[in-house]
Amino acid sequence: MEFGLVLQTDPPASGVVELMRRAERNGFAYGWTFDSAVLWQEPFVIYSQILARTERLIVGPMVTNPGTRTWEVTASTFATLADMFGNRVICGIGRGDSAMRVAGRKPNTLARIEEAMHVIRELAEGREADLGGHVIHIPWVKEGSRLPVWMAAYGPKALALTGAKADGFILQLADVHLTEWMVKTVKDAAVAAGRDPGEVRICVAAPAYVTEDDSPQVLAHAREQCRWFGGMVGNHVADLVSRYGHHSGAVPEELTEYIKARMDYDYAEHGKAGNRHTDFVPDEIVDRFCLIGTAEQHIEKLTALKALGVDQFALYDMHDAKEATIDAYGATVIPALTG
Repeated sequence: MEFGLVLQTDPPASGVVELMRRAERNGFAYGWTFDSAVLWQEPFVIYSQILARTERLIVGPMVTNPGTRTWEVTASTFATLADMFGNRVICGIGRGDSAMRVAGRKPNTLARIEEAMHVIRELAEGREADLGGHVIHIPWVKEGSRLPVWMAAYGPKALALTGAKADGFILQLADVHLTEWMVKTVKDAAVAAGRDPGEVRICVAAPAYVTEDDSPQVLAHAREQCRWFGGMVGNHVADLVSRYGHHSGAVPEELTEYIKARMDYDYAEHGKAGNRHTDFVPDEIVDRFCLIGTAEQHIEKLTALKALGVDQFALYDMHDAKEATIDAYGATVIPALTG
């Protein structure tokens, strides 16, 4: 199993770069950031600094979307970074929850994501692509340039598209039961599309908070630092419920049931500890969706996820113990899962 660090690009950018450097020193292989132009600083500018100040870290957005950037610009940006620093870039892509809604737009359709994934990958790797009826290519892209495109998904149609077309699957929660169901759905879709299911990389992304013990008081604090995640996932789940309903069978109730008490959401607090709009998220969901507890408890859950075919755990590090969590993973958790 490989490990990634996920950050928001809150100012100062130098702090993001230093946390990524710390992650690389502790054995992390990937450095991911959010991509929402209004809420945070421009990630691709920061990627150039991360890549310049690390040696092996693979860097990219978790996730960008096909609506806030034109596809040839996205492809050219990735290709430029690959030309400068080697094939150390990766494109996570999704519908664009915060990025689109904060700008007053609806999240992208799956059809648009499918087309964008193809065009961005083709152009970034130096091949021709049809950009709305006009065929183009980027002439300066070097032979051998590579851009893996991983798709974030929850619902059955998005999971099917991921298995059929994406290089990897990003699942933003760490519930073992839901991971098993979603990984199977993606792999089955890959087989149905005539692909080797082993070609689709599996990434589980969730907050992790390492505690010294599992006393009630300590765990309660850790849960409050990570409760925001249930609210963030709840935005996507609410879209699924509006499409399929709570008891359709299309989506497991273990994913949809908890949002019945959801009232509203403020993107100004998106992904932040202490988010005041996540009171509807129960402790059970925090425990299921996140990794909370001692390092040994993290290892136990990650071992279970690895057995389900998870290739990477990407750690959301948005809480009051950023450095301590990175160091704890480097000292104990990563060696246990990669040894």
